[in-house]
Amino acid sequence: MPIDPTLPYDPDNIFAKILRGEIPCNKVYEDDHALAFHDIAPQAPVHVLVVPKGDYVSWDDFSAQAPADLIAGFVRAVGTVARQLDLVEPGYRVLANVGAHGGQEVPHLHVHLFGGAPLGRMIAG
Repeated sequence: MPIDPTLPYDPDNIFAKILRGEIPCNKVYEDDHALAFHDIAPQAPVHVLVVPKGDYVSWDDFSAQAPADLIAGFVRAVGTVARQLDLVEPGYRVLANVGAHGGQEVPHLHVHLFGGAPLGRMIAG
């Protein structure tokens, strides 16, 4: 079900539960700002989700409300994960879905890192 990014944060969403350790994940990276783990339904040979540690529904919410150190730490975590997975030289895609039109399905900001093969066009047309 698509997410309305203007609604309040739901602390019972699946990523909040993963961050609290209530649901296991296949962790790739973790620091004070973010947790990265393999997607359970990968859309590319490498498909990792990077989730900030904080109660943020979407990119819009995060960019407007998060403190600067968390924003910087999260962006750095995304880059660190890409480097650790050797995605930089061949290339990769970073995607954040926001709201119904963007296809957001979990009401916690997360970015997808896709790589490991040529990904083609992002939007057919």
